[in-house]
Amino acid sequence: MYRLIGGVLLREGIGSAQPLVSLLTDFGSVDPFVAEMKAVILSICREARIVDITHGVAKFDIRMGAFLLAEVARTFPAGTVHVAVVDPGVGSSRRGLVVKTKRSVYVGPDNGLLIPAASMDGIVGVFGISDPPVTGREISSTFHGRDIFAPVAAHIACGHHPEEYGPSVREYVPSPFHEPTVDEKRTSCEILHIDKFGNLTTNLTQTHVKQWRTRIGQQIALTIGKRRIRARIVRTYSDLNRNELGLMLGSHGFMELACRESNAARRLRIRRGRVVRLSGY
Repeated sequence: MYRLIGGVLLREGIGSAQPLVSLLTDFGSVDPFVAEMKAVILSICREARIVDITHGVAKFDIRMGAFLLAEVARTFPAGTVHVAVVDPGVGSSRRGLVVKTKRSVYVGPDNGLLIPAASMDGIVGVFGISDPPVTGREISSTFHGRDIFAPVAAHIACGHHPEEYGPSVREYVPSPFHEPTVDEKRTSCEILHIDKFGNLTTNLTQTHVKQWRTRIGQQIALTIGKRRIRARIVRTYSDLNRNELGLMLGSHGFMELACRESNAARRLRIRRGRVVRLSGY
């Protein structure tokens, strides 16, 4: 669908009357970094609506940022431009990327941060940023979020094409997550995220669990290092007894380990990135 805006015919979504730009960073809320990025976006594309996904990603934690972006991006309307900056390699030889998908556009560093979310959308093209827009400001070697990624995203939101900012690339840093290993008797998975309730999000999906051939109510064994702990496969938190451990499909499509009305991460003494092995009990 198209709209006539100021005498110019613009496509809905990217370049629409109210283009949508999301922001995800590890900048926090004390320093002015996020405000500077928003100011740059709005100075280029005043019609843009900017939505903060989060600026509370743990410092330099690409894996956490990649997971949160992938968890949330699919809920945004088609045509959204997502800007993500968790960038410990800023100022180095690492590239900036524009990733065009079937639904949206992702802008950020080439360090794996964008790839899980973009892959879920269906990647159409990946472009290395070699020709960022001129903003009248010298590009800082320490703040590409403001000086490169924000201007590129703003121009794309207002109708420019991702291909305008650099050549197509076939090789880029892949997703920071590993695929789980699954067979009929056991599976090995990774903890991707721990939410504020202490629930543990794994990289297992419902498809993986079907391959494992488990069922609701089944008792399973969790092996964490040398520890072996009992849990139960359930549909939701209330199916567990208080303080009982369970494995269930979470609201974002990943299997979660949870402990009813308690903190599973604390109880299992586990951190993000840890491998958990699951088997029949």
